[in-house]
Parts: sequence; C-alpha cells; structure tokens
Amino acid sequence: MIRFIAGEKGQGKTKKIIDLANISAKSTDGHIVYIDDDSRHIYDLHYDIRFVATASFPLSNYRELIGFVCGILSQDNDITEIFIDGLTNIVKTMDNDALCKLVAKLERLSADNSVDFTISMNCKATELPEEIQKLQI
Repeated sequence: MIRFIAGEKGQGKTKKIIDLANISAKSTDGHIVYIDDDSRHIYDLHYDIRFVATASFPLSNYRELIGFVCGILSQDNDITEIFIDGLTNIVKTMDNDALCKLVAKLERLSADNSVDFTISMNCKATELPEEIQKLQI
C-alpha cells in the first residue's frame, strides 16, 4: 500500500507523517524506517523507528531513490513500513511522469516485500496526477 500526503509548505505534512510513524511504531511487530533529507526531526520519532537522513547520499532521480530503498529493504526482512518525508527535498528532479514511475516501482516493492509506504510531498494536491491523487490521505 502506498499513501501520499501532499500540500504546500507550512500545511503540517511533516507533523502528520511523524504522527503516523509514531502510531505505527506502537502497534506493529515489524520494523519501521523513516527517510528524511536532514536530521531535524530525529528526536520527534519513537526510539524504535530507524531514521535515515539522505543528506550525505546524493539522490538525483527516482531510480536512485528506488535503489536506496531496495538497499534498505535488503538489509532487514522485518521492515513493515517506510515513511518518506519531503520527497521533493530528497529527489531534486521529480516531475509528474517520474512520480508515476516511482509509485509503480514502489507498488511492486510493496507487494513483493509486504511493506507499506507513506510519502509526503511539497506540492499542491491538485497538481498531482489523478492516479496519485487517489492515494492521498
């Protein structure tokens, strides 16, 4: 399953995704990973959540992000949820076509590995492609 949180800067996307991750940490038996572009929110997360800051990993397109996520999944078979906060801050080049391709790859990873993805993105929700708008929470 893939869920999206879209909105403009200052609309509370990060708070919402952090709250969702913390709720999941209290209710899941698996492992949770939280991916962000920097370490600002590391202390806002439950201590059981694995925090990964991408600042030192130059991810320039959706393919590199997929490889990054696959690397994380390959190291831990017990991951049940991955939260990606600030997709457009992590991957600098993300147009609607690349976003649709990213979601298609993540859907396959989700099905093959029983992992749910929650992604926040800084953009107007109405500007997202229709298939991505259906995934919004």
